[in-house]
Amino acid sequence: MNKRTISIIHELCAPEKSISISGLAGQFGVSQRTIRNDLNTVSDILKENGLPELKLKSGGQIIRDLSFDQILSFVSEGDFYAYKLSKEERIRIASVLLVTSSEYTTLSAIADILFVSRATVIKDLEGIKACVRESGLEVLSHPSRGLRVQGAESDKRVFLLKTSDTGPDAAWQELVTGQIHVPEETRAMLQKIITEQEHLHKCYLTDDSFHKVLFYLEIMINRNQQGEYMEVRRKNISSKHQMAQDILELISQYCHTHTTEDEVQFLSELLSMARYTRQKTGEGDAVKLQFITRQFIWQISEELRVNLNGDYDFFENLSAHLESVYSAASPGYPDNPVIEEILEENQEVAAAVRKKLPILRQYTVEPIEEIELGYITVHVCAALERKKNKEIAFHVIVACHAGIGTSQLLLERLKKHFNFQIVDIISVHEAKNIDTGKADFIISTVPLEGCGLDHVIVSPLLTDEDYIRVGNKIDSLRNSRNLPVRKEEHEITAKGLLEKLDPVIRESVPETAPELLRKIRKIVGEYFNQTMDTESEAEPPYLHELLPYTHITLDVECSDWKDAVRRSGEILLEKGYIEARYIDAMIGNIEENGPYIVLSPGFAVPHEGVEQGSIKVGMSLIRMKNPVPFGVEELDPVEFVCCLSAVDHKTHLRAFFNLVNLLRDANFKRSLHECRTPEEAAGIIERYEYETAE
Repeated sequence: MNKRTISIIHELCAPEKSISISGLAGQFGVSQRTIRNDLNTVSDILKENGLPELKLKSGGQIIRDLSFDQILSFVSEGDFYAYKLSKEERIRIASVLLVTSSEYTTLSAIADILFVSRATVIKDLEGIKACVRESGLEVLSHPSRGLRVQGAESDKRVFLLKTSDTGPDAAWQELVTGQIHVPEETRAMLQKIITEQEHLHKCYLTDDSFHKVLFYLEIMINRNQQGEYMEVRRKNISSKHQMAQDILELISQYCHTHTTEDEVQFLSELLSMARYTRQKTGEGDAVKLQFITRQFIWQISEELRVNLNGDYDFFENLSAHLESVYSAASPGYPDNPVIEEILEENQEVAAAVRKKLPILRQYTVEPIEEIELGYITVHVCAALERKKNKEIAFHVIVACHAGIGTSQLLLERLKKHFNFQIVDIISVHEAKNIDTGKADFIISTVPLEGCGLDHVIVSPLLTDEDYIRVGNKIDSLRNSRNLPVRKEEHEITAKGLLEKLDPVIRESVPETAPELLRKIRKIVGEYFNQTMDTESEAEPPYLHELLPYTHITLDVECSDWKDAVRRSGEILLEKGYIEARYIDAMIGNIEENGPYIVLSPGFAVPHEGVEQGSIKVGMSLIRMKNPVPFGVEELDPVEFVCCLSAVDHKTHLRAFFNLVNLLRDANFKRSLHECRTPEEAAGIIERYEYETAE
């Protein structure tokens, strides 16, 4: 029995408290499957001692008998203070001990560290050898000196990285990572170096990947200090090579370690396999991937009978995720119990994703890894949670272990995706004294000990997995009989106010709107005492801003689809948005990849990569006098061709997103079909775009 199981028993001893599997999973920062295993252990103890076992109701509510607290008499006092390792845990930690050591280690030394007898280590020895052997390493035995691991340095480091991912909970990871001895000041320096290089290279790691890279660098420093360096690696200069080199140069300078080109090569491989929330890209076909992502969302919405087309975050996040997947060579996915849990509990969504995967396979001839099904399913489930939970007004407290900047980041993300009333922001140490009647639950970035209010643990970045954790907590509260009645309130925020003002200003004074909005953001930000980022990230243009009447031509006569693409591109060419070669590249793209650019019956959006001759972001639209086929039977013939010139993978995103949503409106397409002048067409686009945004 481990420390977490003991803590769960204490939680369950309060009969008046409503407790659910999802609530415990959030409280202890583990998967629901892990909690179920813990509950099975508790039920076994109850059964062995003639007490009624635990029962589960719908929604994962845990029902225990009034006699449950008698279990305390069957658990020894020592169990409350000692973390007892299972055989599997002993084997894993002993393996880590051996791999991290460059010298021989005696059986007695291992026994002392694990607080077991030497005989126990001898019994575990075959398991230890098998564990190490799985990573291509070998345990060598010496009669008088002990044990030592032999193998490639890269295999040893990969073993240590993977081992930190396989544990069931935070206590396990602490035991494993505790074998990597790096001073706290060095760890803080490493965090600072990674963060600086993220901003310098404009490649921002996800929370999981950030901690994986951080832990790897701790491993590297630990190994280097023992005189163990990376073996000779085959040179392969990836897009992350410069970032890896810059990181290691700074580590050499500030952490007093020596680096080699092979160390740079291995780190660049690790960075290439990492996941990013966003990153600059040199890939010319990022726009193509966004088109296919949009088609996937459209199809998955129909399959699930839930309209997810209006979720801009779903579109942006899934596009960025798939871009990261396809730009990295064979990413190494760790075992992720959260992903497994989500797949198990959302089988209908997973089945829908699997059914629609062929849409994504248009992008690459390479097969999509089976585990990628899980990550895509997480994005879909998060979108479903956002849609469901925006209608709920729970009262929430935010607890953050970091500074005010991190708290504000988490706060803004929560407000964006949930209809929460944030009643307070507290430090972690304040949680013990919180008034339990003040809120429905706490959202925290770390576990809260001694807190009388339910809490769910999330990362400050609020990942898709976190959305689902929060959604599970809401489901748990919704099923609670004691949930207080909450009246929905609307809090005035800087962001909310600007969202209301933005379309009015753009419509009233379109010529001076950008400059006026910058000034208003500054004033509103000062009034609400919030930093409104006015310079570093300009507002992306709306669809009607990219399609003024001067970019629209009606009743164009075209002989075939190639002629239609060429005529639509000529408008942008004449206005200096693209080079002539961009038009030929668009036609070549369709010939090579098929007519995926036909997004809706009668409507196509040809485009090409950034490096193929685009100069600035823009769109042009032609309506053909006689529609022509593009080769998509169910969507032909095409009447409208909207040429897109993209300068990066993001600036055009809102306009493109709004266009696709408008194409779902039959009245919009009918109005474009019936209009008589370019000015009238531009007005229709602007009017429908604002109506849809509202």
